[in-house]
Amino acid sequence: MTSTGTLYTVSAPSGAGKTSLVNALVKRCQGLRVSVSHTTRPMRSGEKDGVNYHFVAEEAFLAMLERVEFLEHARVFGNLYGTSGVWVEQQLNRGHDIILEIDWQGAQQVKRLLPQTRAIFILPPSRECLQQRLNRRGQDDASIIETRMNVAVQEMSHYVESDYLVVNKDFDQALDELLSIVNSQRLLTSRQQEVLSDMLQNLLN
Repeated sequence: MTSTGTLYTVSAPSGAGKTSLVNALVKRCQGLRVSVSHTTRPMRSGEKDGVNYHFVAEEAFLAMLERVEFLEHARVFGNLYGTSGVWVEQQLNRGHDIILEIDWQGAQQVKRLLPQTRAIFILPPSRECLQQRLNRRGQDDASIIETRMNVAVQEMSHYVESDYLVVNKDFDQALDELLSIVNSQRLLTSRQQEVLSDMLQNLLN
């Protein structure tokens, strides 16, 4: 029997390693998928439309917003981001676990609409480490990095709204902790009852 999947939100300040950890988690964990968000942000070098994001013009994004097509949306650093509610619902009903890689504002919206969502927050071990990671990425100039650092402090204060807190000091350890979160949800009695319904019936009859 197919069980209903679990929806996760994963939030973190820019540079905390969220995307790398989520990508590694999906490779390690069968049946786990990442929602591809819509955004008005310009495509960066190496990115692909429909893989990293669905890149759309602001006019198209606002039209989708009017049609109530987004489960959540937010404006971050001047760009709009949103998650397709229809796609998420379809995937969960098919038994897939879904990760929404979104900021704390989006995670708040999702949690209000779907209280059963499991919210995960990823923190860097220190501000110095966060600054170094942003510099090493080489994607942004000094002024943008300074802005991201200023915003990061405010973002990190929202860790208290999450269900799980992971510190990305050691990548492999952080990945193992994320995997443990997903596995613990899959072993909940309520979910196992759905997955193992035939076996349980045979055992008890």
